Amino acid sequence: MTRELVYTGFVSLDGVVDSPGGEAEGHRSGGWVMHTEFVPEAYSLKGEELAETTALMFGRRSYDVFAPIWPGSEDHASYKDLPKYIVSTTLAEDDLIDDWGPITILRSAEDVATLKQGDGGAIFIHGSAELARRLADADLIDRYNLLVFPVLLGAGKSIFGREDRDKRNLRLRESATYSNDVAKLVYDVVR
Repeated sequence: MTRELVYTGFVSLDGVVDSPGGEAEGHRSGGWVMHTEFVPEAYSLKGEELAETTALMFGRRSYDVFAPIWPGSEDHASYKDLPKYIVSTTLAEDDLIDDWGPITILRSAEDVATLKQGDGGAIFIHGSAELARRLADADLIDRYNLLVFPVLLGAGKSIFGREDRDKRNLRLRESATYSNDVAKLVYDVVR
């Protein structure tokens, strides 16, 4: 039995995941999630994930964005003491923040594969588009929890690679649509 690796995120209809809440990535359409009518039930997936998450995984840039905010966030209080894994070739132990539970630096997709073979439950990746793309290319992502927003951005980072590669099939586990036209799509990777 292996641990499930889940990518979770907000995504535009054309696959962009960067700058959903602001302009951190410099995306000219930054903040696109905030421009969609807020309907609480459209975000129920995030609450469901809180109960299922046993560990978090980030790429270096997402860690640098979340680490100063999430430890003190009431919305993310249940994540505080969970193990966190940062996949980075450049992050040093001295760069890690205190008071956010155990944090381990992983250096490669092979390290992630080894982690998945250990004991424990689901590991969730938030943000981290480049990491998600690399791990998907290494066939390490098991599930996608997506909230798809009714926007076309035309440019920006995607979790899905554009290179020519073997087809990967997904199986729809769960879906819902909401009055603000956001769609929840939960897909398992078929192996």
